[in-house]
Amino acid sequence: MNKRSGIESKKRIINAALKLFSEYGYSKASMRMIANAAGISIGGLYLYFKNKDELYLTLIKSRLDELADMTRKSLKDIDDPADAVSKFISLHLAYAKKHRELILVQGREHGFTFGISAKRKFFKTQRGFIEDIIRKGIRSGVFKKCNVKETAKIIICTLRGFVLSLIVETDALFSPRECSKLLLNGLLKKE
Repeated sequence: MNKRSGIESKKRIINAALKLFSEYGYSKASMRMIANAAGISIGGLYLYFKNKDELYLTLIKSRLDELADMTRKSLKDIDDPADAVSKFISLHLAYAKKHRELILVQGREHGFTFGISAKRKFFKTQRGFIEDIIRKGIRSGVFKKCNVKETAKIIICTLRGFVLSLIVETDALFSPRECSKLLLNGLLKKE
């Protein structure tokens, strides 16, 4: 097997796993079902992944990497810090909605601590994006001075709250526009 076909096979496996985990849940989706959906033998599947946990962790990492890459590409040409914060928020909320089923599977069957080291790395990178935007906004006079690290944590935790609401309280979901407006303007009236 050449390297290119190996990469393609792995992508097919991950895509099949995403579909089946989302449809059947982690516990009901078997490695045999995933192999069949990916169009490979069960033995071929085990050449790439030693077990279902490893496959699931790879899937989570691939989704986090995909979102990090989308974030980087989406923000690179935005000059206005307020627009960049709004784009960051809308991108993350849309991504969570798109992958709602996978989030539900993880929340219900694994808990959010599964793959915690990959998630910590991801959230640290995302906080870095927001911190950079906030610093740029302060330097340019668009944003007032604030504690950059704490502000970035608040934004990231607000987005994580949205993800948790996908599982616990779907009627608590909020719009990206209103979230951006509140985070950028606050509640207090301006004099």
